[in-house]
Amino acid sequence: MSKYDDVKNQLKQSPKVWLVTGVAGFIGSNLLETLLQLNQKVIGLDNFATGHQHNLDEVKSAVSAQQWQNFSFIKGDIRHIEDCEQALSLDNLAVDYVLHQAALGSVPRSIADPVLTNSANITGFVNMLTAAKNAKVSTFVYAASSSTYGDHPALPKVEENIGKPLSPYAVTKYVNELYADVFHKTYGFNSIGLRYFNVFGKRQDPNGAYAAVIPKWTAAMIENQPLYINGDGETSRDFCFVENAVQANILAATADDAGKNQVYNVALGDRTTLNELFSSLVNALAENKVNYQQSAIYRDFRAGDVRHSQADIGKAKQQLGYQPEYRIQQGINKAMPWYIKHLSK
Repeated sequence: MSKYDDVKNQLKQSPKVWLVTGVAGFIGSNLLETLLQLNQKVIGLDNFATGHQHNLDEVKSAVSAQQWQNFSFIKGDIRHIEDCEQALSLDNLAVDYVLHQAALGSVPRSIADPVLTNSANITGFVNMLTAAKNAKVSTFVYAASSSTYGDHPALPKVEENIGKPLSPYAVTKYVNELYADVFHKTYGFNSIGLRYFNVFGKRQDPNGAYAAVIPKWTAAMIENQPLYINGDGETSRDFCFVENAVQANILAATADDAGKNQVYNVALGDRTTLNELFSSLVNALAENKVNYQQSAIYRDFRAGDVRHSQADIGKAKQQLGYQPEYRIQQGINKAMPWYIKHLSK
C-alpha cells in the first residue's frame, strides 16, 4: 500500500476539517471533490475572480448527497482579512488543515497588471496566513510555483537552488515562501509550499488571454481552429496531471513534523516539449474520434517565459511519500473525454 492510500484510509476513519481557498477554481475544485469523497468536512472560500460556480456544481454531481452536506461555501476575498477569519470560524468548526489555492496565476497577467497580482498573491496570502495562525490551524499548505526558479539554468530543478524571478508573478510566489518561513521562525506556525509545475486536468478554464496551454490548445483543436506555438516549439515543461497535485496536497497537510516548513516540487519529474505536447493532444483527440489535421503556427517567444522546466521530485518522494500516479499521456487520456464534453461550443 502506498503512503497516499494509507493516509486516505486514515482520513476516512478519522475525518478532519479542511479549508480550501480558491475552491471554485481548477485545482481547488479537484481538491474539494477528493476530500468530499473521503468523507471530510470542507469549508470553501472563493470570490469567483477566476473560479466558477459550474465547477462547484460539477463536484456536487460527482459526490453523494450526504458527502455534499459536508461542504460549506463562503463567497469572500482573501484580500479582506475578515473574509479569511470568517472562513476559519464558520459554524464554530475548528479547521485542521488549510489548502491555500487562491491566487491570480499567469505570468502575462502579472506583467499586464502587477498591482492586481500583488494584492491577491501577497496581501491575500499574508491575510490567510495570519488568520490561519490565529486560528491555530495544524498545517497551512499553499500553492507555490515553479516560476520561483526564475533564471537559474540547471535542470532538473532542485528546491534549494533558485535564480532571480522573471516576472511579477514569480516575485509574488517567492515572497509567499519567504513569509511562510518567517511565520515559522517567528510564531512557530507550520506550513508547506508546493511548487506546482504546469498542472492540467478537468475543470481547467480554456478561455481568456491567460488560459493554460493544454486546455487552450485542446479547445482550439476541438473547434478546428488555428493553433499557435510561442517560439520554435522546443520549449519544454514538466506537465503534472491534477490528481498528482491533489495527492501532494493531502500528503503535505498530513505530513509529520519533519516534513513541515519546507517547499516541495510537485510535478512528474519529466520534460515534454510543446511540439511533443501538440502531437500527444492530436493523438488523444483522434482516439476519441476528433480529428485535427492542421499544422501548428509558430510565432515569437513570449516575454517572461522560462525556456525549459523540469522538476526533481526526490524530496517530495522521500519526505512526503509522494508518488505521482499519472504520467502526462495517462493524464491527457483521462482528461480528454471531459475536455471534449465541456470545451465543445
